[in-house]
Amino acid sequence: MKYLIVGLGNIGREYEYTRHNIGFRVLDALAKASDIVFTDKRYGSVAEMKIKGRALILLKPSTYMNLSGNAVRYWMTQEKIPIENLLVVVDDLALPFGSLRLKGKGSDAGHNGLKHIQSILNTQEYARLRLGIGNDFPRGSQVDYVLENFSDNEEKELPAKLEICGEIIKNFCLAGIQNTMNQYNNKQ
Repeated sequence: MKYLIVGLGNIGREYEYTRHNIGFRVLDALAKASDIVFTDKRYGSVAEMKIKGRALILLKPSTYMNLSGNAVRYWMTQEKIPIENLLVVVDDLALPFGSLRLKGKGSDAGHNGLKHIQSILNTQEYARLRLGIGNDFPRGSQVDYVLENFSDNEEKELPAKLEICGEIIKNFCLAGIQNTMNQYNNKQ
């Protein structure tokens, strides 16, 4: 059984540690903990891992955030991955910093990466793991805020959150969306 785990972010050093790139950072932490490495392939950096007979394809799209759906569609088609085995990891302004929410479907909530994936796949029926980045910014400064680096205090808290995200991803593949939501949502 194959799963596509997509971490959303933007390529380039200038974006590496920004709030908007938390999806990339989650997958980087999972890859490091699993002793696997990413290779540049079509539409993104890809790493593969196995857990208990399941193959996980980790994807960090190289299409930039606003065109993430192109990479998702390509890898789902290439690897013949059904929509129920897709999990997208994304930053969320509506959640307090460090909060985690796993959902089996939902709106794009104004997130351009999710918006593009939804338009390309023509559905909202795919799982997403939202990691809260907070919303401590003046009105009208949303774009600047998501493209800023995390504060020093937030950076200190991130490793533990990234580790939990890795657990959630593995659990999603092993136990399914509902069991994983029951186990992890509202518990951090």
